[in-house]
Amino acid sequence: MRIDLHTHSRASDGTQAPGELVRAAAAAGLDVLGLTDHDTADGWAEAADAAAEAGVALVRGLEVSTRHAGRGVHLLAYLPDPTYPPLVAELAKVLDGRDARVPVMLQKLQRLGIDITLDDVRRAAGAATATGRPHVADALVALGVVRDRDEAFRKYLSAGRPAYSNRYAARLTEMVEIVAAAGGVSVVAHPWGRHERTTLDEATLAELAESGLAGIEVDHQDHDSEDRRDLRAIAHNLGLVATGSSDHHGTGKSGHDLGCNTTDPAEFERLMELAAASAARSGRPAPAVVGP
Repeated sequence: MRIDLHTHSRASDGTQAPGELVRAAAAAGLDVLGLTDHDTADGWAEAADAAAEAGVALVRGLEVSTRHAGRGVHLLAYLPDPTYPPLVAELAKVLDGRDARVPVMLQKLQRLGIDITLDDVRRAAGAATATGRPHVADALVALGVVRDRDEAFRKYLSAGRPAYSNRYAARLTEMVEIVAAAGGVSVVAHPWGRHERTTLDEATLAELAESGLAGIEVDHQDHDSEDRRDLRAIAHNLGLVATGSSDHHGTGKSGHDLGCNTTDPAEFERLMELAAASAARSGRPAPAVVGP
C-alpha cells in the first residue's frame, strides 16, 4: 500500500484542480492520498467525488499556518470538522493575513522597479482560496521577471529578501488543541525543513504531544538522511506517528513528485485509530476517509 499524506491543489498553491490531483495520484500508483491545502478545506468536495471514481482513499486535511518561538511552523490537520467554530475563526484570520500582505509585497516589488499589479496575482491565483507568496511568484514568472517559483523566493519573497512581508499565523500549541477539539489529529509538517532543530527539538515536540500532537512528518524532501533518522527516533521515544509525504504542488514545486516519500501502512493505521478516538472524544461530525 502506497500512502502520500501531504499534497496541495489549486485551492491553495498547487497547480492541479483537486479532482485532477486525485486522478494523478491514482496514475502514480497511490492507494491513499492526503489533500492538505494551506488553511482551507475548499478542495475537499471535488477531491472526494474524484476519489470515489478513481479508487483512491482520500484523507481530507489542511496545512495550517502557525507560529512557535517567533518562527513559522506548518501543522498538518487530518479529518477535523471544518465547521468547528474556533477552527473556522483561526483559519479566517490566517486567510485574511494572507490576503492583506499581498499588496504590501507588491508595493515592495514595485519600489524595486518591477511592474506587477494585483490583477497579475489574481490571474496567477485563479480560484484559489488561500492566496499567498507562491501566486506572487507565479505572477513574476508570467511577467518574465524570474524563471520559476524557486528563483522568485530566492531573490524576492523569502524571509529576509526585499519583498518579504510577515503575516498572521495561529499559535502552534493552541492550534494542536483546536484540531483535537474539532475531532481531528495533527502532525507537524517538515519540522526541520525550514529552520534549525532548536525550534522544534525533542523537548518542544514532547510538550506538543502533551497538548495532543499525533505525529511528525519524518520522510520529506527537505529532510536529509540524518534528519530522518533523528526525527524517527524522536517519534519512537514520544510514541508519535512517523509519516512520510511528497508535499506535492504539481508543477509549482520541483522535486516533490507524488509518492516520492510515503507513510508506512502500520503508521497510517495508527494515525487513523487516533483520528477515530479524537472524533469520538470531541463529539464533532468529523469527516471519514473517502473511497476504498
